[in-house]
Amino acid sequence: MLRSSRASSLLRLLTTLAAAFGIAGCAILAVPAGPVASAGSASAPIGAQPPAAPASAASSATGNPPARPDPAAPKPFAEVIRGAQRLDGFVPVWRKDDKVWLEIAPARVGQPMLLSLAVANSIGERGLYASQMGRDLLVEWRLVGRSVQLVARNLSHRADADPAMARTVRQSFSDSLLAAGPAASAPHPDSRAVLVDASFLLADLQGLSTALETAFRLPYMLDRGNSQIESVRATEHTTALHTQLHFATSRIPARPATQPPPGATMPTPPKTLPDPRSFFIGMVLNFVGLPAQPMTPRASDPRLGHFSESFVDLSDDLRPDQRRHYVQRWRLEKKDPAAALSAPVKPITFWLDRNIPGRYRPAVAAGVLEWNKAFEKLGFQDAVVVRQQPDDADFDTLDAEHASIRWFTGADVGFARGPSATDPRSGEILDADIAMSPVFGRGARRFISEDLGTAAPQTPLPLSALALGDPAHGARCSYAAEAAQELTFALDLLEARGDLDPESPEAEAFVRAYIQDTITHEVGHTLGLKHNFRASTVVTRAQLRDKGYTDQQPIAGSVMDYNPFNVPLDGEPRTELNMRSLGPYDYWAIEYAYRPLAAAEEAATLAQIAGRSREPLLAYSDDADADGFGGWSGLDPRDNRFDLGDDPLAWAEKRVALSKELWQRAQVRGPRIGDDPQRLRRSLSSGFRQLQRLPDMAAKYVGGFYTERDLPGGDRPTYRPVEPAKQRAALQFLTQGFFSIDSFRFEPRFLTHLGTDYNEWERAAPVSVPTAVLALQTQAMDRLLAPGTARRLLELPYYLEPRNRPGAITLDEVYRTLQSAVWSELKAGREIDPMRRNLQREHLKRLQALLTRGVPGLPADALSLTRLHAAELQGALKRAVARPGERSIESRAHLQDSLGLLTEALRATMQRA
Repeated sequence: MLRSSRASSLLRLLTTLAAAFGIAGCAILAVPAGPVASAGSASAPIGAQPPAAPASAASSATGNPPARPDPAAPKPFAEVIRGAQRLDGFVPVWRKDDKVWLEIAPARVGQPMLLSLAVANSIGERGLYASQMGRDLLVEWRLVGRSVQLVARNLSHRADADPAMARTVRQSFSDSLLAAGPAASAPHPDSRAVLVDASFLLADLQGLSTALETAFRLPYMLDRGNSQIESVRATEHTTALHTQLHFATSRIPARPATQPPPGATMPTPPKTLPDPRSFFIGMVLNFVGLPAQPMTPRASDPRLGHFSESFVDLSDDLRPDQRRHYVQRWRLEKKDPAAALSAPVKPITFWLDRNIPGRYRPAVAAGVLEWNKAFEKLGFQDAVVVRQQPDDADFDTLDAEHASIRWFTGADVGFARGPSATDPRSGEILDADIAMSPVFGRGARRFISEDLGTAAPQTPLPLSALALGDPAHGARCSYAAEAAQELTFALDLLEARGDLDPESPEAEAFVRAYIQDTITHEVGHTLGLKHNFRASTVVTRAQLRDKGYTDQQPIAGSVMDYNPFNVPLDGEPRTELNMRSLGPYDYWAIEYAYRPLAAAEEAATLAQIAGRSREPLLAYSDDADADGFGGWSGLDPRDNRFDLGDDPLAWAEKRVALSKELWQRAQVRGPRIGDDPQRLRRSLSSGFRQLQRLPDMAAKYVGGFYTERDLPGGDRPTYRPVEPAKQRAALQFLTQGFFSIDSFRFEPRFLTHLGTDYNEWERAAPVSVPTAVLALQTQAMDRLLAPGTARRLLELPYYLEPRNRPGAITLDEVYRTLQSAVWSELKAGREIDPMRRNLQREHLKRLQALLTRGVPGLPADALSLTRLHAAELQGALKRAVARPGERSIESRAHLQDSLGLLTEALRATMQRA
């Protein structure tokens, strides 16, 4: 009887609570089964009226006992948030103690929004850095049973103009589930909104576990139990969750007792942590409302370089190319369309984060505002605005409502990035956060030019942005890091000449000008502009030496190129050293993206703007042109990073001369009391680093083509072979300039005085000049022996008129010239210097690989020529071994060993896959 009384009391209490929240029986706890579809679906959204009560519930009206409440059903809305504080915003948030709930209204379910991720704090090495913008995805809330899902919409294929095809597309290409959590409450009795515990978003949405494994080769996993939501910020258009994600691994593997086999992948734990088994990464999750009316898209044109929103449009299967490309740009509209010069309705505002050192803020602001010159020509006054974040601000500039410039640092870092987040429906840029590493500081320059030594640049790019692809524009931009090398070289050479005191205000102004240029470059990315690696060729060498010209005009055609410092040769007049203003291409690219146009005139006007592409000052090429595509390495010798002037080969020759001058001055000066212990080492390394880009730059001429981005119908050829004389000059530059040891002779006294700071033992190793020289030589050799070079040279005659074919350079000529330069001592009977022996061994290794294993993509004729020249080399080695002459024992042993290895390779049967 007592139990029955207690049960009746409990039932009356539940009935009273249910009535208070306006729900009848157990039906109030029922959540619609099945997913909530996107707009247009017949599925019921969260908060819809519940279905009619089943017969079992109606039986209570006839005196039968009501059904027992479902103990797993969500609690009433009011009970869950009792004592919590509500933060109104795009997605309202409730918080109580350490609990955070998101309020999901029916109007938000199935509706697209932008999820923009950012890395607020990290571990500071190997790609895991703070202040980095990450992925941005079009997402929506869905309800499946009692589970709230965050789903990323698949927009790679679309068919917006054909409803039937749109259904086919939705069935054919899956969306992705990012995270899911149980509904924490029943629907609100009035708004029908439900709550979900925000902790379900403590997930690896960025794919950091992949980045961590890539960096450290250790299985770091997300530890949700020790992760947390730190803070929340909400406005009318955004809701931002600042989280701390804990990653951990149970143990660090012991180092192997024996030397691992070559090529084995070994764990390399982080070095910056007190305990490498555990660390936190701060992520900012921005939920951003999309514009109710999408911006009118603007079609991109390949003759200019804009980032684009690209997708396959299956609405019309009669179009020959179903891919569409929309220019990514900010929505910029005049307040007064009729005015010649008008302020915009909403300017593009960049916030300078409070972590930027005060002494650099003017240079950063100047770099941003430089772009107003281009917008003023389109009738916009103050289109770009700079604001300083106060030290006591209650917002983080990584929130999606604040485009920003932020400083960050790390143990091995040296770059700047200019990514952005866009509305994928139209290409409208909604947010951008430029991350700038202080690579211009002396400490960072020391890391780049000394700790990395003479190796090729390996400064890591942010794996936080690259873990699941490369969605963030500007992620691959290494301009800041490589320009820091340029800065170091220019400062060292000018100091060695006595033209610049490194402690003077002039040197400080020099650094500030570099900062301004770098920021202008990165802001260009956030305005939608890609790199332009041909812009440096539009200014002639004579103009670069003319102070009257450089005082009035920029030294290159665009700030979107990687522009080096215009350091003169010894004895030449000193003109403007660096890029200080926008170039003609920059004005042109901004006009195409941002010029206000009426719909009726847009297509014709854009075609007219893009049609100026043949103007010499508007030359354009991007990363694909510089690096190559479709299995081809870079074709056009005009498309390079860090060249200057209308003749890249002449530029390469000039840089060799400048490096030699720096080395010569350093050797003459020698060490002095009070010097930085690393001074001479830095000069040596700095000179070598200047030469690293040159082999590839010169080798593009060999078998190279001048390429043009014209549309069909023009009279200018798309591919035009480089002149034979230029090709032969480049081949001579490589084989004589880089293969000759006379280019790299140093006084023994200089090498013996390359001091170090013994407080830092890791910097104390002697510098190996032969290793640095061999790295340059093999770079040149690999490019000349590459399959792409062979294919271009073999196919070159097809691009020439019959009358021009006899004088064309051939693959046989390239192979013969290369081999003769590498083994020149055989014919002359001279002693072979150790550095030359190193070069010959590397050449022999490549012959062995070609003869025994082959190289993917190498044409059959190239292999036949390789065997022919290898047989000729075998004969020369036999004659040299038979007549040792005055050669040293080391040289004789080297020749005998080389003959044996080459003979075995010629006898071997090729291993075929």
